Amino acid sequence: MTTSLTSAAPPPVETKRAAATPPKRPRSRTSRYAIWFVGPFVVLFVGMYVAPILFAIYKSMFRIQRDALGLGGTQEIFDPLFNYAYALGDSTFITSIGRVLLFGVVQVPVMLGLALGIALLIDSASARAKGFFRLSSFAPYAVPTVVSALMWSFLYSPTNNPFNQLLGLFGLDINFLSQDFALWAVANVVTWGWTGYNMIIIYAALQGVPGEVLEAAKLDGASPWRTAWSIKVPLVRPAILLTTIFSIIGSAQLYNEPFVLKQSTGAIDASYTPIMAAQASLQSANYPYAAAQSVLLAVGVAVLSVLFFRLTSRRSS
Repeated sequence: MTTSLTSAAPPPVETKRAAATPPKRPRSRTSRYAIWFVGPFVVLFVGMYVAPILFAIYKSMFRIQRDALGLGGTQEIFDPLFNYAYALGDSTFITSIGRVLLFGVVQVPVMLGLALGIALLIDSASARAKGFFRLSSFAPYAVPTVVSALMWSFLYSPTNNPFNQLLGLFGLDINFLSQDFALWAVANVVTWGWTGYNMIIIYAALQGVPGEVLEAAKLDGASPWRTAWSIKVPLVRPAILLTTIFSIIGSAQLYNEPFVLKQSTGAIDASYTPIMAAQASLQSANYPYAAAQSVLLAVGVAVLSVLFFRLTSRRSS
């Protein structure tokens, strides 16, 4: 009896702990090979995105100093806040920012409203030739920006303007490249080129709306308009937010269209938009000031995007 009890005694605590500790597994090949796939992206991202931003911030901390007569060379002096203070007091640069803000407040809602409306019409059950209308709506985006701006510059020409020929029937004659209409002429070119792009994004989101939800709304007697406004639009809200943020960023980067139209009118100067103003600083060899203008523009776009995202998130919650 004593021998059996002794043999049935529990093992020591150390043995239990050793048995409870799982053996170490060898490192997975997938985790090792993933570094070789992610590595090139990280290198390109740092080299093409992070490094230029850091260099622009570094460059903006210097100011250009010339001698009194302007006959000698120039030198860069470290002065971190000089260019930023000068940019915030530069009336030309501030006016260009205000012009782009006005452009975005008017043009972005109009463009996205058109994109949403076209997407809903093509997605409707009674629509026919959907492929044709998708392609025809997206076709302007396939035209390069410079080419489309050149095309519209000919259409805006007072001598070749087909719009004034139609408006002439009502006794109207509008110079679309005048000081009062130049900004909206640019907005029309941007809207024509980018509405189809945003429409495709929203239309793709509409394809993900569950058919059971639409069928239930039809059985409840909801009209097509009610179904579109109360069911489809809320369900594609993430796509609408995405296109809105893209459009805000695109408005801040406005350059090609006004630069091309500038050749046809005196209403658009070399500092018409913030990027054009920074480009004018580059042409005058004031690289630190151009870098400061670019950094301020980037910070402003980031702040606007975050505020818009926070505001829409609070409203939805």
